[in-house]
Amino acid sequence: MSPKVPRKKRILAVASGGGHWIQLMRLRPALEGYDVAFCSVHPEYQAQLPNHRVYTVHDSNASHKLGVLRTAWGIWRVLRKEKPDLVLSTGAAPGGLALFFAKRRGLPTVWIDSIANAEVLSLSGQKAGAYADLWLTQWPELAREGGPHYEGSVL
Repeated sequence: MSPKVPRKKRILAVASGGGHWIQLMRLRPALEGYDVAFCSVHPEYQAQLPNHRVYTVHDSNASHKLGVLRTAWGIWRVLRKEKPDLVLSTGAAPGGLALFFAKRRGLPTVWIDSIANAEVLSLSGQKAGAYADLWLTQWPELAREGGPHYEGSVL
């Protein structure tokens, strides 16, 4: 009988498009050694990650309620399929929804607010604090005692 090999911790890394995705990609070295699946809003991102599971969900924002419901449904399905041990996001709406659902399932969550938000947290970043076990900003000026916390920047 061969010894049981422990399963690698599973991480679901979620970001919308553009700068949020770029920042998530810059975190990849920190995710080495984990079983990471990625989720975003553009199917063409799959080509950047040929050795990973990559999911695409509908892109949305708060001004389009039906779109948010479509995004939420997609995120819920990915979480159900992946069964991650941790959910990480660099924003925006898909990441916020991922943290919301992950927290409801008792999963640890990490939010890293966009570096583009130098003067105030993004709307998603403000809401994410309620669902993030680790809530980070990339600007020391935005750090607060109860969070978000500053630990450096991704870029």
